[in-house]
Amino acid sequence: MPETPDPDVTRLYQTGAAAWLKARDTSLFERPWLDAFRAALPGPRVLDLGCGTGRPMAGHLIANGCALTGVDGAPAMIDHASAAFPGHTWLTADMRALPPLVPFDGILAWHSFFHLPPDDQPAMFATFARLTVPGGALMFTSGTERGTATGSFDGRPLYHGSLDTAEYRDLLTGHGFTVLRHTASDPACRGATVWLARRG
Repeated sequence: MPETPDPDVTRLYQTGAAAWLKARDTSLFERPWLDAFRAALPGPRVLDLGCGTGRPMAGHLIANGCALTGVDGAPAMIDHASAAFPGHTWLTADMRALPPLVPFDGILAWHSFFHLPPDDQPAMFATFARLTVPGGALMFTSGTERGTATGSFDGRPLYHGSLDTAEYRDLLTGHGFTVLRHTASDPACRGATVWLARRG
C-alpha cells in the first residue's frame, strides 16, 4: 500500500534539508515572476514564508536589494539560509503561528503556502493583509482545484493542498487585495500556478 503523505511537511523537510539543498534547481526559471514581484514592491522589506534554504528565491531578492525576513518550519532549512545569507533575519516558525512582526513591503509564499491543508488556507489571508503595508505586494503559488494532491520529495510522498481559483479570488478581494497577475499552470514556470496581488 502506498505511503500516505503527512500533512505536516515540516518533518519531511527537516530530515531532508541536505537532500533539498542538493536537488533544488537554482537556474532561476522563476525569475520573470520574481522580477514582477520586485517591480510591485513599494520598498525593500520582504517576508518570505516557507523560505527553505533561501536558494534561489531569497538569494535573488537579496542580490537585488531586498531586506529579507525568512520563515520556515524546519530548523535545518533555516540553518542553511542563515549561514548563506547573514545580515538578514531567519526565523523558525509555522506560517500559521507567526511571532509578532511589523508589516512588510511584500510577502512571498512560493511553493510553501500550498502545503497547508485546504481548511487552513483561508485564515492565512487575514495574516497576509495584516503583514502587508498598503500598496504592498503578495505573491504565492497554489493549485487550481479544491482538494489535496501528492507529490514526492527524497523518495517520500509530499502533501499539497489547494482551494479553487474562485475561492482564492474571493479571499484576496475580501482582504483588500487586487490581483495584478494570475497564471494557472504557467508553462514558462514549470507548471506553477502563480498569484501576484497588491494590497489596497
